Amino acid sequence: MATNSWPQLLFVPSKGKIDSYMYQTVGQDAIEVVAKALDVPLYRRVIAGDAVHQGSEYGARAAQGTGDLKGDETEDLYELLSTVLEHHPEVKGVSVGAILSNYQRVRVEHVCRRLGLTSLAYLWQRDQAELLSEMIEAGLTAVLIKVAGIGLTVKHLGKTLQEMQPTLTKLNTLYGSHVCGEGGEYETLSIDSPMFKSRIVLKDVETVIHSDNDFATVAYLRVKEAELEPKEVGSEVPILPVPPLLEEKYSELLEEDREAGPDISSLSLEENPDLPGAAGQDLVFPTRSRKVQDWISVASVQRAAESADMSIEEEVTECFKILANELRKHDLEVYHCANINIFLSSINDFARVNAVYGSFFGTSPPARACVAVTLPEGIRVRLDAIAFTEHKHGERQAHHVQGLSYWAPANIGPYSQAILAQEQVFVSGQIGLIPSSLALAESLQLQTALSCQHASRILEALASNSGSNWSGVPHLSIYWFDSLGNLRSMKNSSLVKVGNFFSLLVHTDRNYLGLRSSTALRLIRLATIEVFLWTLYQQ
Repeated sequence: MATNSWPQLLFVPSKGKIDSYMYQTVGQDAIEVVAKALDVPLYRRVIAGDAVHQGSEYGARAAQGTGDLKGDETEDLYELLSTVLEHHPEVKGVSVGAILSNYQRVRVEHVCRRLGLTSLAYLWQRDQAELLSEMIEAGLTAVLIKVAGIGLTVKHLGKTLQEMQPTLTKLNTLYGSHVCGEGGEYETLSIDSPMFKSRIVLKDVETVIHSDNDFATVAYLRVKEAELEPKEVGSEVPILPVPPLLEEKYSELLEEDREAGPDISSLSLEENPDLPGAAGQDLVFPTRSRKVQDWISVASVQRAAESADMSIEEEVTECFKILANELRKHDLEVYHCANINIFLSSINDFARVNAVYGSFFGTSPPARACVAVTLPEGIRVRLDAIAFTEHKHGERQAHHVQGLSYWAPANIGPYSQAILAQEQVFVSGQIGLIPSSLALAESLQLQTALSCQHASRILEALASNSGSNWSGVPHLSIYWFDSLGNLRSMKNSSLVKVGNFFSLLVHTDRNYLGLRSSTALRLIRLATIEVFLWTLYQQ
């Protein structure tokens, strides 16, 4: 889409309201000038709702409906984006400036999912000091128009980020303040950037003191007059830095394992003819469940092998009916699951299975791992599940990121990256995707490094967002390999030994899978490795 067709959104606060959990409202009196400086269409809407739902989740966990969202200010975003799509059906995504705010990110992603849009959150989980320097070096000029943090006063209003950088860095050192204002310490108004066709000059502003106390002054600028100033035609646009794909520790481990890996393009989804085992002779175990305190495990969820022929979609639905019936014996529903493992007879069915699977969940679905294995004749789908009895809301927390970023892969299916309940953390199976594009890395070693880094970053983000600085003690780390050769080549790798905890390298595990014969794993997207992590955290 051409730059001049990008619409810009504006939410106008209702009379007398300057605070919003979801939107920046100060500076909105200058937004028309910003739209003209960018040369993009502007869409406006008055914030009619309030922050009705202030929890870490937004919407219902159950598949039916989206929950009672009426009256929440997030729904104003849904209505405004719906209007934008009516006039600009070519719009495919929404840019999100969230760096740490799960509150904002979760709600934007919820709206995007309902409208079929992609959330673009390339600032998500970036180092704030590094990001601030990058913005300044890239030619972004933004001035503080609101202060509300310790150490910030009226005298800082109107100063640019470049002028404020030493002060913001010092406040971070002294008080732990967020350098980029992610804790609400300050808000800004951009008056120039490489994307601006003209720069903005603030001609007349008024300082408004909202509250004044010994801890922190809350004050903002009201823009009374602003005008555009021409910029030089053909100004050089800086090349924006891209964060390194791997953190230093994983890059170093990767260098230790630089021996040539398999050519992924040569991998095939065809069954390995050298694998032993005869179809139809595998044992079929009955579905069974067990309760231990607040936890319920359900194993061997599958259709009856002798039942009538059905489509793969019908088979998935049948599995969920069986799972639901088993959970109801313990007064639970499917959305109480914390983790689900999916075993398919063919990875070629993944897309169709994924589509039906998603219809059983709403907000914050369970963590998940999905691999293809040799299943008994007539069975194409098998599920295992672990569910949690939640006595009060908030005992089960989900880390469910659906936006593209440089951090870790967005969900490529209806699952959460991690689920935290009591002291158990389930991290979904991670494959070696490049987060910014969701493209698969080209070597076994790089896929392994990325898979391990993704799992590590998810745990770090979950620990940070849960409000406590806990550390994890993994129960088990499982490395699923697509072939015995790849398992052998990585058995002594530094990458799979990182962390000094018990790891299981799996090519075949007949006891766990309930199979008599050896089997080869087939992973999503021809990945050569998938990492699943189950950990116990300590305060």
